[in-house]
Amino acid sequence: MTEKRHIPGFVYKLMLLAATIIWGFAFVVMKDAVDVLPPAQLIGARFFLTGLLMAAVFHRSLAGTLNGPCLKAGLVLAAVTFLAFWVQTVGLADTTPGKNAFLTATYCVIVPFMLWVVAGKRPTLANVGAAGMCIVGIGLVSLTTSSLSFEFGDAMTLLCAVFFAAQIIAISRYSEHFNVLALTVYQFLFGGLMGLVVGALTEPAPNLAALTPEFAFNLFYLVVFASGLCYLFQNVGLAHVSPAQGSLLLSLESVFGVLASVLFYGEVITGRMAAGFVLIFAAILVSELAPTRAKREKRPETNEPLGILGSRNVPIANEDDAEPVANP
Repeated sequence: MTEKRHIPGFVYKLMLLAATIIWGFAFVVMKDAVDVLPPAQLIGARFFLTGLLMAAVFHRSLAGTLNGPCLKAGLVLAAVTFLAFWVQTVGLADTTPGKNAFLTATYCVIVPFMLWVVAGKRPTLANVGAAGMCIVGIGLVSLTTSSLSFEFGDAMTLLCAVFFAAQIIAISRYSEHFNVLALTVYQFLFGGLMGLVVGALTEPAPNLAALTPEFAFNLFYLVVFASGLCYLFQNVGLAHVSPAQGSLLLSLESVFGVLASVLFYGEVITGRMAAGFVLIFAAILVSELAPTRAKREKRPETNEPLGILGSRNVPIANEDDAEPVANP
């Protein structure tokens, strides 16, 4: 009988940290890729290739899932995920990767209020305080000095945060009834098809001369690392790390997004923007961590994955608690 190998707990935390680093740098990669391929076509190609890759790796998990309810759940998740990434990518074309990373992360603060509408669970005082901090931070990051109006790219990025919040709520419900790996495969395959169809109907045909080896590398990074590998790291890591610790580690994605933007995109961070980033990051931590300190964890220990959703796919630990477990 083969002895089960013991893996130290810090390894799972390192997996989550690695995922946040890869996702953070993906904002710069997406910025370069969207300059070559229109947003819907880029998301379509990325998602469909990721779906094929994950289907090949996790084909055993698909057994018995080719049924109406599971496929319907995958289709719903695909629609929400495609909209979230599509709007995010549209916004990224008109803003910097660093601002896009931090504004996207505000979905963590939105989730409790969306659950209030959907499930009637009122937000806590910590959620309300986090929302106030987040609004001030968004203003510091996004409002122009000449007028009290958002740039188009920033507004679209905030809209994508709403879709990501809806995505978290959807996966928290569907993952209770269906195989999470199968859901993720269908989510990417259907989402990829949606992107390709929307791109074909609404966007100009890609310039084949612009599909350079550099673009191929960017797409490879997005498919293999930012999608497939990161979701594997997140899935395995969250199955062995507490929700509070997981949320803290995963919230670092926005920090690495800004770091990558400064290093590789040449973004200049002003004092005003830095103050806004700090407030948004603090709001995320308050919204994620404060409620979990006041409540005992109700989820039993398990070796099953907690869930995977797009680059931002952590389900709610317990629907009765109605609080998000972690950041993307």
